Amino acid sequence: MDFFGVTLVGLNAENARKLLLTFALIMAIGLLRFAVGWVADKVLRAHPNEALRFWTWQILSLAAAALVVVGIVSIWFENPANLTTAAGLVTAGLAFALQKVITSFAAYVVILRGRTFTIGDRIAMAGVRGEVIALGFIQTTIMEMGQSPPEQADAPSVWVKSRQFTGRVVTVTNDKIFDQPVYNYTHEFPYLWEEMTLPIAFKDDRKAAEKIMLEIAQRHTEKVSEMGAVALEKMRRHYTLLTADTKPRVYFRITDNWLELSLRFIARASGTRDMKDKMSREILAAFEDAGIGIASATYDIVGLPPIRVEDARQAT
Repeated sequence: MDFFGVTLVGLNAENARKLLLTFALIMAIGLLRFAVGWVADKVLRAHPNEALRFWTWQILSLAAAALVVVGIVSIWFENPANLTTAAGLVTAGLAFALQKVITSFAAYVVILRGRTFTIGDRIAMAGVRGEVIALGFIQTTIMEMGQSPPEQADAPSVWVKSRQFTGRVVTVTNDKIFDQPVYNYTHEFPYLWEEMTLPIAFKDDRKAAEKIMLEIAQRHTEKVSEMGAVALEKMRRHYTLLTADTKPRVYFRITDNWLELSLRFIARASGTRDMKDKMSREILAAFEDAGIGIASATYDIVGLPPIRVEDARQAT
């Protein structure tokens, strides 16, 4: 085919027709996906289920991609022999040039088929902690969360001192699941074991302190403990689990300066900070009523050497 007197290599009437058909196919499938998605949104609007909407769009995207691939192959490769040769060349080229992309797409398939995570899960992946808000063919989008005080030294550093949203949206390529661990807070067991540590003086009533902490923890975690026990029982059907206690417990630890009381209890993965805030206020109030103080590092001066003061004027 000539273009202003220049012969375009590889472009003829047949190829031009195939190009037009390819463009029309992509446009038609794109419009069809948009139309079906619009109808699905209208139907699902009465049922506010984010997971259902997510999977609906995932299925639509995969179906559209499959139709595009089948349509392009059907348009351009009418002869099976040509298809085999071209497929080998294209596959070799893509495998070399798009290694990360192919690996990320393979990871996307693993994520969908496996139990790694899904939309709405709270995860830690590639150093990012947060809630999964979008899952694409190549990338996962996460709304970042802060870190509890024991995790503050972990990278990347954040300014929120609890597992609450920071406001930053982070994208991570899916291929990270193949070479780095993924920590899931909610997928199969949406509960966490939390701890609150309080130091008290050795002279204070430790039995009363333990009783106060246990009573307050039991009052706030009674229903959560029951639901956590049920969730653990379900997990035992699929995994080999050791016995785990979901009821609150207090552990003692002796230090050089005070007696350290660690309250261990189970809580939901979300809303933990509010629960610990309420428990902390009630424990402090109960400690004050019982005359129990929170220990801190102090220094007692038990004696001073004799001090001699001389008048310089008398010396002269």
